Amino acid sequence: MKHRIVVLGAGYAGAIAAGRLARRLHRDDVEITLVNGDPLFVERVRLHQLASGQDLPRRPLRDVYAGSGVRFRQAWVTAVDADRKTVDVTTEHGAETLGYDTLVYALGSTAADHGVPGVAEYAHDLAGKQGALRLRARLGELAPGGTVLVVGGGLTAIEAATEIAEARPDLEVAIAARGGVGDWLSEKAQRHLRGAFDRLGITLHERADITRVEADGVVTGAAGRIPAQLTVWTAGFTVHPIAAATTLEVSDTGRIVVDGTMRSVSHPDVYAVGDAAIAEGAGGKPLRMSCATATPMAWEAADALAARLTGRKVPQTTIGYASQCISLGRRDAIVQRVTHEDEVTSTVITGRTGARIKELICAATVWSVAHPTMMLPSRRRHLAASTAAEMRLVTQ
Repeated sequence: MKHRIVVLGAGYAGAIAAGRLARRLHRDDVEITLVNGDPLFVERVRLHQLASGQDLPRRPLRDVYAGSGVRFRQAWVTAVDADRKTVDVTTEHGAETLGYDTLVYALGSTAADHGVPGVAEYAHDLAGKQGALRLRARLGELAPGGTVLVVGGGLTAIEAATEIAEARPDLEVAIAARGGVGDWLSEKAQRHLRGAFDRLGITLHERADITRVEADGVVTGAAGRIPAQLTVWTAGFTVHPIAAATTLEVSDTGRIVVDGTMRSVSHPDVYAVGDAAIAEGAGGKPLRMSCATATPMAWEAADALAARLTGRKVPQTTIGYASQCISLGRRDAIVQRVTHEDEVTSTVITGRTGARIKELICAATVWSVAHPTMMLPSRRRHLAASTAAEMRLVTQ
């Protein structure tokens, strides 16, 4: 009997984990099934580009995994029974139940409304492809002089606001954040960010606590109303509730608690990667939700699972960070160097060089998905290679 591995979700974490497992295990010994609701691989880090009117390459998952030994199933996960080792899914033909011997849970995250009234009814988000397409359509309806408000002060908010402002200079774009926008960055990076906002004509509303979203703007606790014909909600992410409805041990935020090999601490036949899992990184700090986290988590889980199934020594490394990359439209970006513990340093690369580095990193990540059976480097070598590539670009 083949060992049945079911991977739920084909975002960065799930897609890379499935391909790496196929590379490390023999198809005569295992059966790998990848389940995803969308038939295409979605580059989540480029959804702000999709929303602003750009077309992204189509990458059908069936084509990506053709001949790899990974069987792709287009289906939507509705429930997981971690004790019976089954997954309930819905396909175009109806409901089905899949059995597994090992589960890799990578269902990712969605937009968090933080209990603010009106978000679901009136705001658009960038947490998934469908949300980005709805935002794209709504932006297309706005006439010159229309007003767009992006709520949030993190990476997604910054990238969304700058992308929209660059693509539609005829619109009035603003950002509203509970705290400061990009205030965790180094001083040099913050200066460059403010300069980009000024260049693109983006208005800032900082320390604005949004208490309600309405059809024509938002209500704040202190600043009153901020009018907007279109509100984009980018104030954080939350996981899907499926894991919390199981007997898996989850955190207070619903993320699956895993050990250093991305294995569930309560169910050893379940691995969790990406936004759906909470794991310790360098310095004992929880890894944040990000593409930068999803990729090494997928490598860690796939390598550990393959080692356990083949009787080899289980590898384990501590996942750390190298940089935070923020695009500011298509020709500008900030590459903020950080420590392995994700603390900012004084080293920053900006402008066109920063944009080239950001594009290089995004392209390398999607290449690892589009070539699932190619041997991927170890995490340490990957970080070293990324650093070397950045330095080469700086000197050109």
